[in-house]
Formats: sequence, C-alpha cells, structure tokens
Amino acid sequence: METTDKLILAPLAGYTDKAMRDISLQMGADITVTEMVSAEGLARDGEKTKELLERADGEKRLVVQLFGPDKDPFARCIPNLLSYNPTWIDINCGCPVPKVVKTGAGSALMKDKKKIREIVETLVSETHIPVSVKFRLGWDSSSINYLEFAEEALKGGAFSLTLHARTRAQGYEGKADRSAFLNLSKEFGKDAILYASGDIFTPEDAIECMTEYGMDGVMFARGAIGNPFIFRETREYLEKGSYSLPSIKERVDTAMLHYRKMQDYYGEKTAGHEMRKHAMAYIKGIPGASKCKNAITSALSEEEYRDAFSLLL
Repeated sequence: METTDKLILAPLAGYTDKAMRDISLQMGADITVTEMVSAEGLARDGEKTKELLERADGEKRLVVQLFGPDKDPFARCIPNLLSYNPTWIDINCGCPVPKVVKTGAGSALMKDKKKIREIVETLVSETHIPVSVKFRLGWDSSSINYLEFAEEALKGGAFSLTLHARTRAQGYEGKADRSAFLNLSKEFGKDAILYASGDIFTPEDAIECMTEYGMDGVMFARGAIGNPFIFRETREYLEKGSYSLPSIKERVDTAMLHYRKMQDYYGEKTAGHEMRKHAMAYIKGIPGASKCKNAITSALSEEEYRDAFSLLL
C-alpha cells in the first residue's frame, strides 16, 4: 500500500476481472481490487476461485478481497493465498447479496463485530501482509454500528478501512450518507487510511469525499462500469481543477479494447457473452444509442461488437 493511492477500482462481483482491472489501470487507477474471493473456495483450491486471483498483464500490485463467515476459512486459505503474493488483503463485510449473507459472510459479519477482529488478527499474524476491511453503516437503520465495527477491525491490526455509506438493508438503494465519512474521519483519521464508497459517480463526488469529508481516497464501484475514464478525469480534476470528458469515439475505442482484452484473457466465446453488460454501460447516455443497444444484445464476436458500435459514429 502506498499513501499516494487515492483512486481505487472497488471489488465488484462479475465485473472487476482481469480485463476491467487492466483497463482501469491504463486509465489512471492507482490500484485495483479483485472480485470477491471465497476464503473457503481458496482453502479448497477451487479452480474458479483460482481464476479470480490471476493478475492482469502489468498488474504489479494485487489486492485480493476475501469473504467468509469467521476466521476458520481465512486461516485455512492462507497457504494457497500466499502463492499469489498479494500486495494486500481486503475483507468483505459489506456485500448485501442474500446468498452471501445467509452463510454469515459479507455484511452479516457486522452483526458480530468480534469476528472481524479475529479474522484480521489471524491474517495479519499469519501472513504479515497488510489487511483492510470494507464494511457498511450497519445491518439496518436500527443497528448503525460502523464506528464500533471500525474500532474492532483496527484493534485486530487493519491498516485501512473502506466505508460504503449505506446499511445492508438499503442494498444499493437510497442515498449514501456522506456524513458518516466525516464521523469516521474524525474518529479514526489518524489511525488508518480511509476510503469512501457509495454513490461516487463523478470526479466532483470523489473530490468532495476527500476535501469535505476527510477521506484519504475513494473506491469507484458502479461509477467505473463502462466508465474507466473516471480515474483519468478525477486525476485531472485533482491536479488542474477541471477535466475533459471522453468523446464518443474514445468511448467506442476503449470498449473495443476492453473486448479484445477479454478475448485475450478468456477466449472469444466467454468474451462475447460477458462483454454485453460492459458494452451497454459504455454507451449509456449517448443520444440515439437504441440501434447500437439492440445490436449489442446479440453480439458474440469482435466483428459484431465493432459493427454495433459503428452505429454510434
């Protein structure tokens, strides 16, 4: 971890694979985080789990996000985890998805703050690799406990905290409560590197979290899907006080580059299917994009994606 790391691609299941991380780094992300990795799956040396841990070309530093219900699978996964030489380990205490929560992992960990201390202690003592924790405001509006939870994580030895300023009950609905960032900063700003998450869709959002709410940096999540330019834009805004938006041609060229990276990493069949969700995001908001969207829904090859995008130019 470097103290200059301000702009981070957040972990996003189904999105932050090698191709998206590769593109984000090219566009100015300081560092990127893998998709959620099951500590249990890693302990069992599962093939699908191992794929998530492969580095992108040029990805010198690897941040691995792990999830699990308690310290046991984290302890058992350490030998396999170390073989990937991660730069740092992030613990997911924020995922609100039912299939994750029902196992006691993700945001369910916020119901028992002692568990996060035990998990962090286990990883720090056994790996000597920096450990961070990503969490929410609490389980629901009647159990807001992010400050107490953060304290336990830090007692366990976490060096960094990322707060998604919603409760688990909110999921991704409603508005993130940025006042919580300020509370976290006032309480632990001298003890940890702090990152903001939730509703960060523009450079202005990012700068506000840092300058007005005391956060050290931001994790771009949904704001980076189909929009890796946000890293470059935010960096420009930090340095110059202004930024330029990508042209339609650059958006198309970058989308095609994204497709080719997926093809290189995973093959044409997987790239053809998986690129659709990214492609739709790349063209979001472009006037007259309906024909392009229709073409993308059936695109499966590089030629078909190129033809679809050409409808915008």
